[in-house]
Amino acid sequence: MNLFTSFLAGLVFGLGLIVSGMANPAKVLGFLDLAGAWDPSLLLVMGGAIAVGVIAFFIARRRTVSLLGTPMRLPTSRDIDRRLVGGSLLFGIGWGVAGFCPGPGLVALGMGEVKALVFVAAMLGGMGLWTLFENHAKVSK
Repeated sequence: MNLFTSFLAGLVFGLGLIVSGMANPAKVLGFLDLAGAWDPSLLLVMGGAIAVGVIAFFIARRRTVSLLGTPMRLPTSRDIDRRLVGGSLLFGIGWGVAGFCPGPGLVALGMGEVKALVFVAAMLGGMGLWTLFENHAKVSK
C-alpha cells in the first residue's frame, strides 16, 4: 500500500509541476529574472505550495503517525548554520543557472529534455561528492 501511495503522490506532484510550468526551465528563468522580462506567474504556484505546506505541517505536528500508519518523523532542528546557508546558496545558484531544481529536473528528464539529463547527472555527481566528503569527515574525527 505504501508503494502505491508513494507512486500516486509522485504522479500528482509531477503532473502539478508540468501543468504549473515548473518543469520548463525557460518559465522558471523568466520568474527569476527580476531585472528583465519578469514572469510573475510562478509566484502563484509557489504561494499555493507554501499555503498547502503550512497547513500540512500544522496538522502533521499534532500527529504521531501518518495517515498510512507509519511513524511521523518531522525535522526537529531550527538552527540556521553555515551548512544550511551554504546549501541554500548552492541550491539557488543551481536553480538560477539551470532553471531546474531536483523535482522539476527529474520530471523534465522523464519528458526527454537533454538539458535535464545534464542537470540530473550534475545533481547526482554533487550528491555523490557530498557523501564522499561527509564520510571522510566522519572517519577523520
